[in-house]
Amino acid sequence: MKLSIIIPVYNEKSTVRAIIDKVNAVAIDKELIIVDDFSNDGTREILREIEKEITDGSIKFLYHETNMGKGAGIRTGIREVTGDFVIIQDADLEYNPEDYHRLLKPVLEADADVVYGSRFLGGEYVRVLYFWHMIGNKFLTLLSNMFTNLNLTDMETCYKLIRSSFLKRITVNENRFGFEPEITAKLSKLNCKFFEVSVSYSGRTYEEGKKINWKDGCKAIWCIIRYNIFK
Repeated sequence: MKLSIIIPVYNEKSTVRAIIDKVNAVAIDKELIIVDDFSNDGTREILREIEKEITDGSIKFLYHETNMGKGAGIRTGIREVTGDFVIIQDADLEYNPEDYHRLLKPVLEADADVVYGSRFLGGEYVRVLYFWHMIGNKFLTLLSNMFTNLNLTDMETCYKLIRSSFLKRITVNENRFGFEPEITAKLSKLNCKFFEVSVSYSGRTYEEGKKINWKDGCKAIWCIIRYNIFK
């Protein structure tokens, strides 16, 4: 079984090399698909350097010519997928790639189609940060569950492991963080076998580079309604 790892990147010069090294160190059959979303802080130059260093074709490097958002980067990456399953990996160090083994366990043992890595099920460690972010995440998950009739604990998680055959039946419309409720709504309509596992999480502060904000939360509410009712 081959895992395709899509890494959407935007202005992550301080972490991008480290996350690529961490993903490469995970002992599974995999391919990396890195999509730079027109970074302007030196990230693109670092990726060009890494691209020259990689000679075995294990990493695909794709570059947007305008900044479009995380969802757009994932959409670009999906076109290049050749693995049996796909997982999204943020380019920061908030999520630990060693948890891939944990996410794959329901696939190997229970024939799962979709596995979400929840930050709220008690992973090995979770950094203590913003109370209102937690409340916002739980509210969005509850609202999403009310429409999808799933009982997820963390709809907004980055770690979504999805069987490629299902993912390729979906058209991703959202360019930014609306990808999370959109993909959840669309997967729920395909009658996938959903599972959740706990994952570790070392979140960042805004000073450390966190990008999502309250406007994205408002957009997520709209996306939950839109993709569950209208599409």
